[in-house]
Amino acid sequence: MAVDYMVIAVYLAGMLAMGWWGMRRARSKSEFLVAGRRLGPALYSGTMAAIVLGGASTIGGVGLGYQYGLSGAWMVFTIGLGLLTLSVFFSARIARLKVYTVSEMLDLRYGGRAGLISGVVMWAYTLMLAVTSTIAYATIFDVLFDVPRTLAIVLGGSIVVAYSTLGGMWSITLTDMVQFVVKTIGVLLLLLPIAVVKAGGFSGMKAELPTSYFDPLGIGGETIFTYVLIYTFGMLIGQDIWQRVFTARSDRTARWGGTVAGTYCLVYALAGAVIGTAAKVLYPKLGSPDDAFATIVKDELPVGVRGLVLAAALAAVMSTSSGALIACATVANNDIWSRLRGIVRPSAQEHDEVRGNRAFILLMGVAVIGTAIALNNVVEALTVAYNLLVGGLLVPILGGLLWRRGTVQGALAAVVVGGVAVIGLMAAYGILANEPVYYGLLASLAAYAAVSLATRPTDEAVLTAWRERLAGRGNPELVSEPVPAPR
Repeated sequence: MAVDYMVIAVYLAGMLAMGWWGMRRARSKSEFLVAGRRLGPALYSGTMAAIVLGGASTIGGVGLGYQYGLSGAWMVFTIGLGLLTLSVFFSARIARLKVYTVSEMLDLRYGGRAGLISGVVMWAYTLMLAVTSTIAYATIFDVLFDVPRTLAIVLGGSIVVAYSTLGGMWSITLTDMVQFVVKTIGVLLLLLPIAVVKAGGFSGMKAELPTSYFDPLGIGGETIFTYVLIYTFGMLIGQDIWQRVFTARSDRTARWGGTVAGTYCLVYALAGAVIGTAAKVLYPKLGSPDDAFATIVKDELPVGVRGLVLAAALAAVMSTSSGALIACATVANNDIWSRLRGIVRPSAQEHDEVRGNRAFILLMGVAVIGTAIALNNVVEALTVAYNLLVGGLLVPILGGLLWRRGTVQGALAAVVVGGVAVIGLMAAYGILANEPVYYGLLASLAAYAAVSLATRPTDEAVLTAWRERLAGRGNPELVSEPVPAPR
């Protein structure tokens, strides 16, 4: 394992070095939070694919393949569909808004009174997303170093917190690009063909496994529908995803770069399911489907290659974790703390925004590591996060983008009714039940439509300002150049 350890050590050292390099570039709020809105197609595509394909997509995707066969690809497949939908239909408009958070978009659209409560919901979602990604370090470091769970979480989490705090989005962009390359080589180019060959090829796999393992719908129609509701719609509204859209340097970059990333996700989904199916042939009696990835890597790959593939798994976890962490800190600082500070101290002096956001990343990072140590059930935590996100925020966000008649009262009603309904239904049916997100989303939609129609339409001045921003005009970050005097 010495060679494998060396590969991992070089990889982790490289992540910290890029954090230090990113610190030299992050000199303003825009540079720190959205990489100066300057990412071109290559960087944008790679980093967008990296953030959406995390530990759940890699370790969990292989686990679903182990349990259900090729239809286990549906979870990651719906993530790719969500990214494609966002990129083709919404990303250009989102990028033109030139905001930093989803709640700022809601304030622009509805007139400045929807941001705080939506910020709290979004903060809870991003926090739990970061926590679940951080917990995944325990699985990987256990395979690598056989260390206790708590130490694994602290070790992996501290590295992510360090490079994210140093350079913000620039550091995360650079590390995500490396992680994207490592994942592509480790999972798609190495583990996938090796696993298939070890399992006897597709003909050998078909001979050993039930036909249901090769049924595209074997996982069940209701499960696929739930994945679409949670993951496809979740991709449309998550702060961690929108914050990456804000980094695009143009509408074209956001649209086509995201389309490339979404297509890559579809390929990655099928690869994970095939690897899991091969693992089922090789290890038919594993204690847990989620052990399939670590087991096939540990037992079937040669020295050196094993280290690279484990680095790929680590890359998947780190990319999602860092993206969720900066999103969590951005929402906490810009949507919650800045508003509360304005209420308590309305005449507060200007402060260093880069230093403030850096402090919030560090603070949220410590909170994430502590919560990850305390929690045990990753699936339940992630389900709660996505149920709240989709049930509480999907309707007011998409309604604001698509329905002119939606009002701030309707948006607030949708957030409150949808959020309360989801929480109550999870208590009644169980956290992992499908009903909470089904009925919570319907309740949110009904509240939004009814209250919007029952209240006065949004002021025309607010809608005019909204349309100007959607068109890319009225950008507060742009400073007009002085007009030269005529000669």
